[in-house]
Amino acid sequence: MYSRSLVAAALAYALLHHIGLLPDGLGPGPEDTRLLDWLDLAVPWLVLGSAAAVLWADRSRPLVWLLFGAGAIAYTSGHGIHLAANSIGHEVANDTVHLWDEPVGHHIWFVGVALVLAALALTMVDKPRPPVLGYVLALAVGLTWATNAVGGGTEVFSLLVALAATAYGWRQRDSLGVVLLVGFLPATATLVALWAAS
Repeated sequence: MYSRSLVAAALAYALLHHIGLLPDGLGPGPEDTRLLDWLDLAVPWLVLGSAAAVLWADRSRPLVWLLFGAGAIAYTSGHGIHLAANSIGHEVANDTVHLWDEPVGHHIWFVGVALVLAALALTMVDKPRPPVLGYVLALAVGLTWATNAVGGGTEVFSLLVALAATAYGWRQRDSLGVVLLVGFLPATATLVALWAAS
C-alpha cells in the first residue's frame, strides 16, 4: 500500500503540475473560462490526496501529519490564488493579475509543495531503496520542480529547496530517501544552469 501510494503521489505531481501545457486550455468553458481552469480545480485533491495516502499507509507520527497539514494549507491557498489569477488573466491581463498569479500565488503554492515533500521524505527513513521505476519517478518529480520554478518565477526559493532535498537524499542514500538525491540533484543542476544563463 505504501509503495503504490508513493507512486501515485509522484505521478500526480509530475503530471498535474504540467497541466498548463495542454493545448489552448482545452478550449472554452462556461462563463468565459477555459475547460482547463475547471480541470485545474481537481489538482490539489489529487496531489494532496495521494500524498496523504502515503502518510496513512506509513502510519506516520502526528508531527509528520502536522507538517503535511501546514503544507496542504499553503498548497491549496497558493494553487487557488494562481488558478483564479490565471483564469482572470486570460481575459484581462495587467500587473495586479501577474502579481497574484506569479510572485504571490506560486511562492505560497511551492512552499506548500516543499512542506508536503518534507513530510513524505520523513516517511522514507529506514525503507529499502526502490526498484528502477522509483528512480524514474524521482527524476520526473525533480524535473517538474525545476520546470515549475522557471515557469512560476520561484527560481531562488526552488533552488534552496532542491539543495536541501539533495542533501537529505545524500544522507539517506542507503534507503528509499535516495530518490530525493536522484530527483533533486538534476533539478539543482537545471536551476543553476538556467540562473547562470540569465
